[in-house]
Amino acid sequence: MAKILVVEDEMIISEDIQGSLTRLGYEVCGSATTGEKAIKLAEDLSPDLILMDIMLKGELSGIEAAEIIREEYNIPIVFLTAYADDSTLSKAKITMPSGYILKPFKEIDLRSTIEIALFNHQKQKDQNKELDLLYTLAEGKNSRNFIFVKSNSQLVKINTKDIYFVEALKDYVVINTLDSKYTIHSTMKDIDSKLGDADFIRVHRSYIVRIDKIALIDYPNLQLEDGKKLIPIGGSYREGLMNKLNLI
Repeated sequence: MAKILVVEDEMIISEDIQGSLTRLGYEVCGSATTGEKAIKLAEDLSPDLILMDIMLKGELSGIEAAEIIREEYNIPIVFLTAYADDSTLSKAKITMPSGYILKPFKEIDLRSTIEIALFNHQKQKDQNKELDLLYTLAEGKNSRNFIFVKSNSQLVKINTKDIYFVEALKDYVVINTLDSKYTIHSTMKDIDSKLGDADFIRVHRSYIVRIDKIALIDYPNLQLEDGKKLIPIGGSYREGLMNKLNLI
């Protein structure tokens, strides 16, 4: 039974959606009325799919919350909205949703959209097991000396000491060395855990850097060695970065 998180700020509508999901045989694992709460529940509950209203009250819109959830947790999201104008659709497309349903909707349309979204997401996950360019480290689970990435159907060994930074680009992350780039289908959370925190640190929602490659810090940015990249420092990551540096 698929677990579904409902994000809708109108309680009556939210209850109707939850009722429809239950009748269709799904498990409603939680509900949220704001984008901030949706992100927290996505992390805590790990739903199989999220039904997200585009227009939410609060600081984050449904579109903004969906972008963060997709990047951090790779959970499929189906947008629910009463708005079908070109502007709204264009903004929603940027987050690459798994579906889009106009309110009011029929239960048969809700079911078909959810089933297609779940099927496509699982198919993509299965493909990623073969296409994912980041594999188990060769010298055992806890080794951080090097990684293997898949490039042009070959497994290429990369010493982690050669990595300058990792950048998030929608559903992909890009591993950057001095001379090469390797694009993989993964999340920053997964990359962060595989690289470890001894030599690398996340300095921004979209950036992980190797600590010994940092040449200069001029907040709110840092400069990597060899003029490789000027990277922004996120406000919530500043303290962690300062604690990692060998300050005198």
